Amino acid sequence: MFAKGLAGIALAAALATPASAQLLNHKDLSLATALTIATTAAETCKGQGYRVSVTVVGRNGEVIVQLRGDDSSPHTIENSQRKAYTSRTFRIPSGEFAQRVKDNPTSGQVHLSGIVASQGALPIKVGDEVIGAVGVSGVTGTPTTPAVPGGVKDEACAKAGIDKVADQLK
Repeated sequence: MFAKGLAGIALAAALATPASAQLLNHKDLSLATALTIATTAAETCKGQGYRVSVTVVGRNGEVIVQLRGDDSSPHTIENSQRKAYTSRTFRIPSGEFAQRVKDNPTSGQVHLSGIVASQGALPIKVGDEVIGAVGVSGVTGTPTTPAVPGGVKDEACAKAGIDKVADQLK
């Protein structure tokens, strides 16, 4: 009896679907574009003497490309992924999310799986639509500039990657 009721509800819902229902139409990152973003970000940081890892995630937070730089620390691959996933999930730079957590540490969002409150990732957008994110991890302060947090430079490398493909993100 219960199963028949559920079947009836499902049938009613199917019949109630408007005839004008349409499929979603959106752009997604190609492998080539994601690879260009990741490679440019990694090369930018390497050119500044930093050993980093870079992750580019797509619309659903799935990894499209991960690069682990020569001599980068083991944790940087996971951290770059978590930064990118955070940026994609909240549709904002991961540093902005980190500031939100600092301002409201009891919000609970930092406890979501795969999230990290750390600067170094930027959303990848076509117009206002977020289609992915790029995260960089590994830059640390240097003896000559210890006050400069690594996340600022991680983010600058991520931006270089996005800037490289800006003409494709229209």
